[in-house]
Amino acid sequence: MKEVAAAAPPAGLEPTPAPIAMGDVLGQDRATAVLEDAMRTDRVHHAWVFHGPVGVGKFTAALAFAAALLDPSTEADLSGRFAPDPDSPVQRLLASGTHPDLVVVKKELAVVSRDDRVRAGKQMTIAKEVLSEFLIEPAAKTRAVAGDSLAGKVFIVDEAELMAREGQNALLKTLEEPPPGTVVILVTSNEDRLLPTIRSRAQRVAFTPIGRDAMDAWLGGHEEFSAIDPSEREWLGAFADGSPGMFERAREAGFFAWHQTLEPKLNAVDGGRYVSDLGPTMHALVEERAQAVVKATPNASKDAANRAAAAQLFRLIGERYRRRLAEAVVGPVDADEPPMPLRAIDAVQQAQGMLDRNVSLQFVAESLSVSLASRG
Repeated sequence: MKEVAAAAPPAGLEPTPAPIAMGDVLGQDRATAVLEDAMRTDRVHHAWVFHGPVGVGKFTAALAFAAALLDPSTEADLSGRFAPDPDSPVQRLLASGTHPDLVVVKKELAVVSRDDRVRAGKQMTIAKEVLSEFLIEPAAKTRAVAGDSLAGKVFIVDEAELMAREGQNALLKTLEEPPPGTVVILVTSNEDRLLPTIRSRAQRVAFTPIGRDAMDAWLGGHEEFSAIDPSEREWLGAFADGSPGMFERAREAGFFAWHQTLEPKLNAVDGGRYVSDLGPTMHALVEERAQAVVKATPNASKDAANRAAAAQLFRLIGERYRRRLAEAVVGPVDADEPPMPLRAIDAVQQAQGMLDRNVSLQFVAESLSVSLASRG
């Protein structure tokens, strides 16, 4: 393989993590088996959809798959697992985040777009212009690193559900008439937001929450988690529900403190009481989190940050009632009078639906607090 000069990552963007071996992707053996079978039979599809819950390893697996596809040294080891030579020139480029034929497309690429309007815009979606500039156009060009590998170029679209509809339509032509050697991987936690025409042209691979043993192994591999208070660690593990990514997000965002703030109020609501400051408290927690995100990322959309924080709040409350439901329900559920936790879960889902319809967050929070009390 000809050595290629490494290009520095675009300024203002987080570097792409170094890929790990496919066999090191925790708790996703079924998914990685599908990918390794494709390599083993030399039938690597040109388009893939990696779908499943947030934080369970979809993006990590996409990077591992890309690293194997782009490296001529990839072959089955003695155990039958496919892996490249970790010391190969390709792996050195990938580890430094400078391989010119691997492109991670995400909404944050807007800050380095050639389009002034896109650079100045808020990052709510993956704009059509971002897809054109960083995927559709470069996919048609010749690979930069020559070699006898399973793919010449790999494009990973992270949070692919954020692709604007016009962008998805523009991407269709690339998926219908893929340039030789090009592989596109769409990583999504909500594949229903992808157009049916997109999904029908891709090989779908399901990712699920990882098992308890895998989660324990992941936690054990992070020394910094040993300093977490045991009660917080236990709560974070239950909240994450088999998602290492969700564990980290919840810890960094301080969701255990949210739990401690909300739990006494929700306990009162469970008894049928209306708690006057529950709605304002939920609204304040979401606003505080959204403001922190926007402060850390100046081009971030405040509206998108509010929605993301609200979704986490609804998840926190919903998971609380799902645990209550698992503890309370024995035998069939009475359709005429479902148990309180089930009614509370329905209230949370209705709140999410209101937010999706652009109802103001303040009104949604107050409406949820009333609905929870009326379902006590």
